[in-house]
Amino acid sequence: MKHNILLIGFMGVGKGTTARAFAKKYGIYNIDTDDLIESKENRKIKKIFEKEGEEYFRALEQETANWLEKCVKGTLISCGGGFYKVKNLKKIGKVVLLDASFEWIYNRLKNAKNAKAKLAKRPLFKDIKKAKELYKKRSKEYKKVADYIINVEDKTLKEILKELAKIAKLN
Repeated sequence: MKHNILLIGFMGVGKGTTARAFAKKYGIYNIDTDDLIESKENRKIKKIFEKEGEEYFRALEQETANWLEKCVKGTLISCGGGFYKVKNLKKIGKVVLLDASFEWIYNRLKNAKNAKAKLAKRPLFKDIKKAKELYKKRSKEYKKVADYIINVEDKTLKEILKELAKIAKLN
């Protein structure tokens, strides 16, 4: 893979799951922007938000984006839900939106084997009304910045990987 591919989409849509499976299948590296931030800060995103606030976290995302642009090539990058707002998104790589309805995403999380942990990791889902409002707002914005859109709803992981491989020109 010559270029980076960035997976964007709403929290819980399956960016991490898709990235890990894709990386394993095609023998490429995959990194997660939230993991990079947690590693740099040596604390969880939730704690960063609680202690420093959203503005501080968004600055960390921009710093991460700058590093990715300069230092990372040929990698699949799964992005945190708000990472699409970084100024240099398109300079990092091709942007692929994993898209699904809010209800589908919520049910995916709620019905997962480790549902409690998946929902706890995403504190915004504590208030479904607020989460739905954020989804509505972001959904339009994601579509504006995406180079490609993969509707993941009711697709198997294998089907999603096949579509992603076409975009990455691996097939």
